[in-house]
Amino acid sequence: MSARKLSGPVADLSRSPGARLHPVSIAAVALTDSFWEPRIRTNREVTLAAQLKQCRETGRIENFECAAGRKDVPFQGIYFNDSDVYKWLEAAAYSLGTNPNAILDAEVDEVIQIVGAAQQPNGYLNTYYMFEREKDRFTNLKDMHEIYCAGHLIQAAVAHSRATGKSTLLDIASRLADHLYDVFGPGKRVGACGHEEAEMALVELYRETGKREYLELALAMTDARGHKPPILGGSAYHQDHLPLVDQKEMTGHAVRHLYYLSGAADLVAEENPPGYQAALEALWQNLTRRRVYVTGGAGSRYEGEAFGSDYELPNERAYTETCAAIASVMWNWRMLNITGEARFADLMELTLYNAVLPGLALDGEHYFYENPLADTGGHRRQAWFGCACCPPNIARLLASLTGYFYSTSGNAVWAHLYAAGEAQIPLETGGIATITQSTEYPWDGSITLKVSLQDAESTTLHLRIPAWARRALIRLNGKPANIHAEPGEYAKVPVKDGTTVILTLPMQAERIASHAYVRSNMGRIALKRGPLVYCIEGTDHPGVDVRNIALPDNSDLIAEHRTDLLGGITVLQAQAVAISPGEDTLYMPYEAEEELDVEPVAFTAIPYYAWANRAAGGMEVWIPTLPEIEFEDEDQEDA
Repeated sequence: MSARKLSGPVADLSRSPGARLHPVSIAAVALTDSFWEPRIRTNREVTLAAQLKQCRETGRIENFECAAGRKDVPFQGIYFNDSDVYKWLEAAAYSLGTNPNAILDAEVDEVIQIVGAAQQPNGYLNTYYMFEREKDRFTNLKDMHEIYCAGHLIQAAVAHSRATGKSTLLDIASRLADHLYDVFGPGKRVGACGHEEAEMALVELYRETGKREYLELALAMTDARGHKPPILGGSAYHQDHLPLVDQKEMTGHAVRHLYYLSGAADLVAEENPPGYQAALEALWQNLTRRRVYVTGGAGSRYEGEAFGSDYELPNERAYTETCAAIASVMWNWRMLNITGEARFADLMELTLYNAVLPGLALDGEHYFYENPLADTGGHRRQAWFGCACCPPNIARLLASLTGYFYSTSGNAVWAHLYAAGEAQIPLETGGIATITQSTEYPWDGSITLKVSLQDAESTTLHLRIPAWARRALIRLNGKPANIHAEPGEYAKVPVKDGTTVILTLPMQAERIASHAYVRSNMGRIALKRGPLVYCIEGTDHPGVDVRNIALPDNSDLIAEHRTDLLGGITVLQAQAVAISPGEDTLYMPYEAEEELDVEPVAFTAIPYYAWANRAAGGMEVWIPTLPEIEFEDEDQEDA
């Protein structure tokens, strides 16, 4: 098997009038000795195998065999269980595109054959709506996820086609998409799914096949929402309260809204419908200014898995579903490629490290559905869920991760993310740029990029300077370069064959405060170093309840890399205190000048993504602060 044109989470946008940047193929980028490489390898070697086993043991694959008439047992699980099989297929396809494997290839072919056998003569495919339920097809678009499942099949099919060159799954998906067009295409029945997903999948299928009907259907489904009479009950939960162009607040089910906006951004890249990009910008501003966690997590409410009101960002009861973080990465990636603005890459990176990655344990086989920012020790990752949307979703994102690193525009290469590895990047004007990154990022901010050019005299490297990276420096061939490197922008670096670029991003540990209206964070700070958000865990503070730990303003944060801890991490150490909670009394008279009862504590913070991989215990991201305290030993060094 040979890999084909695998272009990553977004296809080649060269035909797209609204697109400014064009993603570089997943298969063009290889990560070696990087932060991400062992996680991608574990995802490939452990996660995919464990998830296939779960899909078999929980009846998800058997549902297809029953739908094909091969077995006669009742439908198993939730009505949208088909989507978990499709997400596994997508993750496996991405893995085959970057790391061909005969065993996995055969397993994928077997699952595809089982899926195809369940497809109906008219193209319809959903294992829940078979036999006695056939009469109910497309009768409850608001709740039953039929079109959502179709979207995941389409995305898997496009990835499989690009990875292997085979059309087996693509043919199945195309027949289903044709059926959807026959039912819901322009001028036919007005409809869309209560759970968005299919819109971006249909755009991707259009990019793969060139069949414009799929693009038309995606636009029709996107525009169907928010009108009178409503198609989905008119609720904000389903984003049916307003047309997209009139929306200004992130609302309703967080995953659904973010998938909706991802599809809308794809349509901007292809067609640039009037009002779409302005609406996307207004919604992004609302998210980033009022409704996103410091980790990049989205969706604060358990009720409805929804966005809350402005500044409604509780910590211990934060929902922040892993799937919502993945959807945010997808949306910001698309916004980045249609604008070329670093702020979208900044949020994408923040979310990858601190809201997506916590969803997967270091063992590659256990998952978080919710990602709270405080816990007393009861929240632990699980091997699977009845509603198992998150495990295969994180698998497909990690399997496609290398597709998020670079884009091109004309003769230029844009570097969005940093990790050790090599990329062979075709330039749009001809020739190939080979970019070799050497770095210990995110633990160290020194990044060396060596450039080799084939059939091209020169190119321009657009290097993202993260918004947190104040006083970034660039050196060309060992000499300081007079190149503008403003935080939150891309530095334009002209290079030729053989040029070595060294980008240095200072990585001081810093304290982060939140807006005063985020009441749960009053008098507290979060810790951040580079792209990583930190937390404190009970296992590092034996005998101390982490809820009682406070960090004085004059306590210096010292960074230390620990190769023996949690797969190798940089910890933050400091002198802190534990505040006595006082008497075991719920309410008591207030005393304004009451002296605190404190004890010194050796303070250790770890990256938030790594919490809950050891013994169960308390965890806090937001830590109380105190005014300066005089410690006995003040010979601390700066971080």
